[in-house]
Parts: sequence; structure tokens; C-alpha cells
Amino acid sequence: MVKEFKMSQARYDQLKKELDFSKTTRADEIAELIKEARGFGDLSENSEYDEAKNEQGKLYSRIAELEEILLHAVIVDEAEADSDKVSIGCRVVVTNLANGKELPVYKIVGSQEADVMHHAVSEDSPFGKALMGSRPGDEISVEAPRGVIHYRVEKIER
Repeated sequence: MVKEFKMSQARYDQLKKELDFSKTTRADEIAELIKEARGFGDLSENSEYDEAKNEQGKLYSRIAELEEILLHAVIVDEAEADSDKVSIGCRVVVTNLANGKELPVYKIVGSQEADVMHHAVSEDSPFGKALMGSRPGDEISVEAPRGVIHYRVEKIER
């Protein structure tokens, strides 16, 4: 079974741009580094050559990863989502039922857009999975390393 990578059009465009840059500009830069390093003599003791080849390997791995992601990308149209249920693209306000604290607003995103530092939660994460499809007033449970945490969905914003 092939994994789908759900994402916004903006994220797809961003990854496509990164792929194009990697295949052209960055690949040319690394090829030039390898060429320069070869000029330093014996390749068996040439750390510049080894480093350049390692960079090339990382670049090729990233290119392959980007191609796989883009090949199986599914663009999510956030405007078509059901407005009264949690889905990709919406912002959610939840309250921790154990202490009554309201958490910051979280945006539900595809796995390629997750960024916990900016409160962008993947639909594939335990928290995201528990939220998907819930409505305001629903109580959800999230399995966490320290035990099950219970939340109440307070508000959904588009």
C-alpha cells in the first residue's frame, strides 16, 4: 500500500521548489566541490573529497525523498472541509480536562507540514488522530507516554 502525503497547495509548491533547486543549483554546487577536491591529490587521504561526496549522497537521498512525497501527494482543499468538524486546515481550541487549562490554538495539517513549534499538528499524530472528525463539545482521549490525557474541543475555526 502506497502512503499518501496530504498537504496544502502551498506546501506542495514549496517542496516542488526545493526539488527543482536541489536538482539544479545545489547539484551543480556539489559537483564543483567534488571537482575542486579532486585537484587536491590523493583521494584516499582527501577529507575535502570525502566531505563533498557525503554532501552529494545526502542531496541524492533528499531528492529521492522529495520525488516520493510529490509523487504521492494529495492536495487538500481546506475550503471544501466540513465546517463543524475537525479536519485538515482548521484551527482547534481545546481544554485539558485534568487541569482546566485552555491550550493554544492548534492548526491541523498533513504530515509534511507538521511543526510543533508553530502549533501545526499532523493529522497522523496521536493528538491529531484523536481530534479528526470531532466537534465542539466533544471529549477526546490521547494516549501519551505519561498516560491517557483527556481534552474537550472548545472551538473550531476555518
